[in-house]
Order: sequence, then C-alpha cells, then structure tokens
Amino acid sequence: MKIIHTGDWHIGKIVNEFSMIPDQGFILREFLKVIKEENPDAIVIAGDLYDRSIPPIEAVELLNDVFTKILNEYKIPILAIGGNHDGGERISFGNKLFKNNGLYIEGVLKKDISKVSLKDQFGNVNFYLIPYADPSLVRHIYEDSDIKTHEDGMRKIIENIKSDMNLNERNIAVAHGYVTYVKEKDNNISEEANEDYKTLRAGMEISDSERPLSIGGTDLINGDIFKDFTYTALGHLHGPQKVGSDRIRYSGSLLKYSFSETHQKKSITIINIDKNGELDVKIKPMISLRDMRIIKGNLEEIIKPEVYNLENKDDYIYAILTDEGEIIDPISKLRSVYPNVMGLSREYINARESSRTSASNGYKNRTKLELFKEFYNSITGKELDNKKEEVMTKIIEEVEKEEI
Repeated sequence: MKIIHTGDWHIGKIVNEFSMIPDQGFILREFLKVIKEENPDAIVIAGDLYDRSIPPIEAVELLNDVFTKILNEYKIPILAIGGNHDGGERISFGNKLFKNNGLYIEGVLKKDISKVSLKDQFGNVNFYLIPYADPSLVRHIYEDSDIKTHEDGMRKIIENIKSDMNLNERNIAVAHGYVTYVKEKDNNISEEANEDYKTLRAGMEISDSERPLSIGGTDLINGDIFKDFTYTALGHLHGPQKVGSDRIRYSGSLLKYSFSETHQKKSITIINIDKNGELDVKIKPMISLRDMRIIKGNLEEIIKPEVYNLENKDDYIYAILTDEGEIIDPISKLRSVYPNVMGLSREYINARESSRTSASNGYKNRTKLELFKEFYNSITGKELDNKKEEVMTKIIEEVEKEEI
C-alpha cells in the first residue's frame, strides 16, 4: 500500500502581517500534482490543517477545494486528525457523513479511537486516528487521575488501542505531538555547513513557528510507545525528520513559516508498505512560490542588481544590515527591491543586545581609551581600527585638558 504522509498545513496563517494563503494555494496545487503522479492508496494529514481554531473563510474555501479534488476526482481516501491549532469540534463537523465519500477526519479525542481499515492485495491496513488532546482532557475521558503529562495520556490511549489491535495486520498510528527517544535537556544549537542554524530540543529539530504544548518537558512523548505500529505518521514539528527510525516520522510542513526554517527542505513523505509491513520511504521535495531567506550585508550592496538578481527578489526576506552609520528609511529602500521584506535588524544592535561589556570589572584600573575600545566592541562586534583610535585619543586628550 502506498501512502502519502503530510501535515501542518496551517491554512490561513499570517507571518509578520503577511497572509500566507496565496502561497498555500500554490503549494497545495503542487501537492495535487504529486498526488496525481504518485496515485497513492491514501492521504494521511497529521494535524494542524488550519492555523487557528476559527479559520478565515478563504482558508476554509481552500481546504474544501483541495479535499473535493482528491475525493471526487482522484477517488483517494483522506485520513486526517486535528492538531493543537485546529478547532477540533469544527473540523469534526459532519465526519460521519463524509466517511461515505472517503473523508475520515477526527478532531476530538474519544475513548475508543477511530479505526479505519483499508485493503490492498495483501489484506487490511488499519489506521488509528488520534487527534491532539491536552492531558487534562485525556485524564477526564479515561477517568484516570494518574494522567499528568502528554506521555501519560498517549500511553493510555495506545494501551486502549492495543487491547483490540490485530498485531498480525499492518497498523498505522496518526498522531500530533512531540515524540522523541531523548530525554528533555536544554536546547542546543548546532551550526550547519551552509552557516544556517537549527535548534534542537530533546534530539529533535524544532522551529519558532511551532506552538509549545506545555512547559517543563511535560509535552515529550517516548517514541517507544509506538513500537507495535508498522508506521507512525506524526504532525507538529515543521522540519521533516524521523524519530529513531523510518517507522516513526514527521512529514514537516509544506511551507516555511518562520526564519528559523530557512535551512529546511520542505517535502512530503511517501510510504510504501509491503505485505510483511516493511517500509520503503521516499521524500518528495516541495518547491514553494516564494522562499523564505535571510540576507545580510551593507544596505547599498544588497540592493544592487548584481546582488538581488541572484535570487528571487519576491522571496520573503529578513535583512540584517551591517552598516555602521545612520541609515535613513532602510525599510523603504529594501522594499523598493525586495517587496516582501518581513523584517530587518542592525548587526551592531544585535551585538549590543546579545553581549555584555566587561568594562565594569576593574574599570578603575583601565584607561579611558581601553574602556572605549571595549564599549565599541560590545556595540559593533568589531575592533576599533587605527584611524578611529587616533580620533578617539585626540577627543579623550581634549576632554582631559578641559577637566584640568
């Protein structure tokens, strides 16, 4: 059986006051082309179809158009769950009626998890649709006061599923949350070869656009809970990645939704499952209408044609300006070339905010020039050159003469 695993569409999302619906419309049309080309047996969407519980009408219309095409024209069933951004009750509306047309969607957690069985030439493939739910809701549904964390809740849900699960058949879990094999630890930053940075938490790559599910590590779920499933299709993390092995995967989002994702290669996951439950995994890249990039340099340099013509100037841009002096209306100058600038910062301001001068340590034993050098370095991130040092020396000398 061939399955396309995707998730975290976040239709209706606004990033830095820019509506992403035009980009989402484009990428979902590209997604439809992939479906037609691959002709899978099922589409799995692992939560966060919308970006908020009450989506705008344009988002609802876009999702409706995509689903209608898949179900009515391609005749391919869709299996979807609600994520932490979705309004569970809203996306579950009419789900009993939709099943007749091949749309299986679960937005609200129930004690008995929905099981959808699809058949191929080798028998049943059973999909268990587990919508996102806070631990308090899981505790209430299962009447178990010991459920305190997301892991407690998911363990209880899976135990309930396994009480009636046929381990001789191929079984797939669809869930939304933070699944890892690594215990919680402080975020650590690792430098990539292309000088981008990614943030790791508990061994998994995370992004700024992912809404925290809880604090203090109570959102982490041990991947071992899903060990009896042939495949576990996950949503929530926006970077495509596996958890331990290809049997537990995040498909990632179709688009970049924050500048922490600039290095990510967006894709969908295509899974072929043979009669023995062995997996063949293919990652299909998805090319968006506009990329999301960080540019850095002197303002006058980065708005030169020989620079901006190297890339798509309609990309979403965050600019880091390295100019030392005063800049008049930099955002207007940038947008005259890059119309979709989402933000900008000054490198020396970043340096000032991220570093702290040590001048206060033993300042009485330092000369005024030494103190100024340290101050200059903390503000600009650069060393004072000889010419500027000469100018500053003269200024200090003049001030000291006046003090006498």
